[in-house]
Amino acid sequence: MPAIFQRRPWLMVAAVAATLCLGACSSFSDRTRSALSAVTPYKVEVVQGNFVSKEQVAALKPGMSRQQVREILGTSLLTDVFHANRWDYVFTIRRQGVDPQERHLTVFFNGEIMDRFEGDEMPSEEDFVATLDTRKKSGKVPTLEASEDDLKKFAPSKDDKKAGTADKADAQASLPPLPAAYPPLEAAR
Repeated sequence: MPAIFQRRPWLMVAAVAATLCLGACSSFSDRTRSALSAVTPYKVEVVQGNFVSKEQVAALKPGMSRQQVREILGTSLLTDVFHANRWDYVFTIRRQGVDPQERHLTVFFNGEIMDRFEGDEMPSEEDFVATLDTRKKSGKVPTLEASEDDLKKFAPSKDDKKAGTADKADAQASLPPLPAAYPPLEAAR
């Protein structure tokens, strides 16, 4: 046994404990690796570009001015200096657990007038919003209609109506009278 362990016996105990811990780590990591693989880190939702809906594309008509196209679609994401007669609308969204979505729309101009457009099939606004809602759906939606019998349970009785008009009269009687004239907003000079 080395001389250092004879002078400091706790060092021997620490060395044995460290050896046992390192041996346990290999079996520990095998068991926990499968459990930890189920846990995924949070990934930030990345939305880039202009969302263009099917309704907006339907509003585009050849012969529109650049300003009219901008009012319908918004400012384009890409305006190429070398292709001034072309606007590119690109939309991408990357979310955790969902395949990335990417859509393109290109608008071509002849001078200041829109000539044509081409691009991907765009979803309607309603369809797009439905794809964004990732919350779990509950199975049954409660009915929101009340039958006549249900409404009769909550209808005010004649006594309640009389009491309600009496309360209004009491409230009006307890208020002070309104002034005949109000003071001016600015002081006279």
